[in-house]
Amino acid sequence: MKKIGLISDTHGYLDDAVYKYFDSCDEIWHAGDFGPDVAPKLADFKPLKGVYGNIDDKIIREEFPEHLRFSCEELDVWMTHIGGYPGKYAPNVKSIIYTKPPGLFISGHSHILKVMLDPKINCMHINPGAAGKSGWHQKKTLIRFCVTEKKIHTLEAIEIGLR
Repeated sequence: MKKIGLISDTHGYLDDAVYKYFDSCDEIWHAGDFGPDVAPKLADFKPLKGVYGNIDDKIIREEFPEHLRFSCEELDVWMTHIGGYPGKYAPNVKSIIYTKPPGLFISGHSHILKVMLDPKINCMHINPGAAGKSGWHQKKTLIRFCVTEKKIHTLEAIEIGLR
């Protein structure tokens, strides 16, 4: 079993609450728009996986890919920043997700916390919302969940305060 802390759209701001809520996590996954100084802080805290977002600079883009596909506890995971969601996938995602669907598809960008199943391809979609102070969202949010034997369980949506 792996316990995952999922975060996105920090835009250079890392709330102290992240450390509290992700303390028991095995890994942190960041779905893009790190902004300056966030990635090293997270990587010093826990093992970090991530993708770059549209606001990220050359330094982040050299360290993190646009798309990251990997296995976690035998679950096929695909993470990208601008990916859309079931029924409204981004054009650069759409053809791939329907021909080779992952078990879990993670995106950021919208600043809208969303957890939903795509029944057409039996794929769970998660967008953790936004944990930073920049953007139109009203509340900063995180997701925490566990993965065991290809299954996602114990998922929690966490509000960490007002933007």
